[in-house]
Amino acid sequence: MDDKEDMFRRIASEQLKPLNGLEEVCKWIEDHGLKRAAVTNAPRPNAELIISMLGLSDFFELLIIGSECERAKPFPDPYLKALQELGVSPKHAFVFEDSISGIKAGVAAGMPVVGLGLRNPAKLLSEAGATFVIKDFNDSKLWTALEELETEIHA
Repeated sequence: MDDKEDMFRRIASEQLKPLNGLEEVCKWIEDHGLKRAAVTNAPRPNAELIISMLGLSDFFELLIIGSECERAKPFPDPYLKALQELGVSPKHAFVFEDSISGIKAGVAAGMPVVGLGLRNPAKLLSEAGATFVIKDFNDSKLWTALEELETEIHA
């Protein structure tokens, strides 16, 4: 297992690139004062490496690892733990997720989930419960939803 994880970290450090629009969506989230957690089933060293390589170490307030919870994704436990630690209601939260188990977990935790169509077909992400699916953070569906959220925030 350690060899596999070492190989993953080596490959990730050579090939990992942020999705288009990541910087802009992070700025929008920060500008609106939204609390932020990274919730993953990845081992902690892998998660920390990826977050660091994407320049998001200062962006996330919290890192929740599935294996450190009672039950990992697809159960809602990791997301519920993040909500509890951030002091946020599921009604005032949303999730970006690229895995089917993660989408199921976010939905089970009571949050809308934006599916990231990176590894799985959009159809499977939608069937798992994604509110909508995007290819990257420049997708007009995402920005329309954020504008609607902004209207609700200021209502």
